[in-house]
Amino acid sequence: MPLPPARRAPTLGDVAAAAGVSKALASLALRGADGPSAASRARVEEVAARLGYRADRAASLLARRRSHLLGVVMQVRSSYHAELVDHVQAAADEAGYEMVLSPVTRTHDEERAVRTLLDERCEALLLLGPDAPTARLQALAAERAVVAVGRRTSAPGVDVVRSADDVGVGLVVAHLAGLGHRELALVGGGSGVIARDRRRGFEQAARASGLRGRVLPGGSTEEDGASAARALMGGGTTAVVAQNDRVALGVLDVLARAGVDVPGALSVTGYDDSALARLAHVDLTTVDQGAEAQARAAVAAAVERLDGGRTARREVVVEPRLVVRGTTGPAPHD
Repeated sequence: MPLPPARRAPTLGDVAAAAGVSKALASLALRGADGPSAASRARVEEVAARLGYRADRAASLLARRRSHLLGVVMQVRSSYHAELVDHVQAAADEAGYEMVLSPVTRTHDEERAVRTLLDERCEALLLLGPDAPTARLQALAAERAVVAVGRRTSAPGVDVVRSADDVGVGLVVAHLAGLGHRELALVGGGSGVIARDRRRGFEQAARASGLRGRVLPGGSTEEDGASAARALMGGGTTAVVAQNDRVALGVLDVLARAGVDVPGALSVTGYDDSALARLAHVDLTTVDQGAEAQARAAVAAAVERLDGGRTARREVVVEPRLVVRGTTGPAPHD
C-alpha cells in the first residue's frame, strides 16, 4: 500500500497570509522585533502556533552570520550629507566593510529609511544628522551598533561623532563683529538638536560681543532662506547667519534677484562648507565641520563595536573651522 504524501511544512508566507499581514511584518513579530503592534504580534503568534510553523534552523543560522554591511541614513537633498557619504565609503572600504545607503526623501521618512537598513541585515547604522528622539535611538542601539553623526545625543549605547556647533557659530559671530557688524540675524533651522545648538551658540556669542542678534524661524532648505531674506529686506540687519549652506544659498538668490550688493550692503554666512559653497560664483563664507574626520571617526566607532567588542559609549567632537570667502565684508556705513 503506497505511503500517503508527506505533509508540506508551513512556511513564513503561509503564516503571513493566514494572519493577513506581510511576510516582513510576520518575521518581525515572530522575532520579537520592534514594528508590529501588540494586536498584530498576537495574531501572528497565534496563527504560527495553530499552523505548527517552526522557523528554519538553517535560515536562522544564516541570519546570524556577519553581513559586514554599514547602513547609512542621509538626507537626499543635502550636499553636505553627500560629501559625508563619500568619505564614509572610503573609510568603509579601508575597513573591509560595504556601505548601504537609505535616503530620507519627501515620501520616505527617517524611520522607513532605518527599517530598510535593518531588513538588509546591516550590522551598524550610521545616522547622518538624525531627527529621531533619544528613546528611539536607544532602542535602535539595542538591536545594532548605532553612530549619530553630526548630532549631540545622550542616548545610552549610541556613539556620537559631531562638530562643536555652538563653537562654529561663535566663530562666525566673532568674524562679523570684527568687520563692524552690530545687527545680525540668524535664520534658524527648526526645533531639532542641531538647530538648537547653533541657535544657542549664536545667542551666546552675540551677547558676549555686545551685538544685537535676532532669530528668524525657519527650516534647513533654500526656500527657508529665501523667505527669511524677503522678511529682512529694508530692515537694519547688516549680516545674515544661515543655519546651513542651503539656507544661505536661498538668501543669496533672493538678494541677487533684488539687486542687493553682497557683501557691500549685506553679509551672508553659511554652515557646512559644502561643495556648492566653494563654487566661484557662490564663494560663501561658511564653517568647515571636518566632514572627512567625522566620517572616518564614525566608521571607526562602528568597527570597534563590531570587530573589537567595545561596549562603552564614545563621543568624538571635531573642532570646526571658519572659512572666509567673498560673501562677508565690512559693515556698511550709515
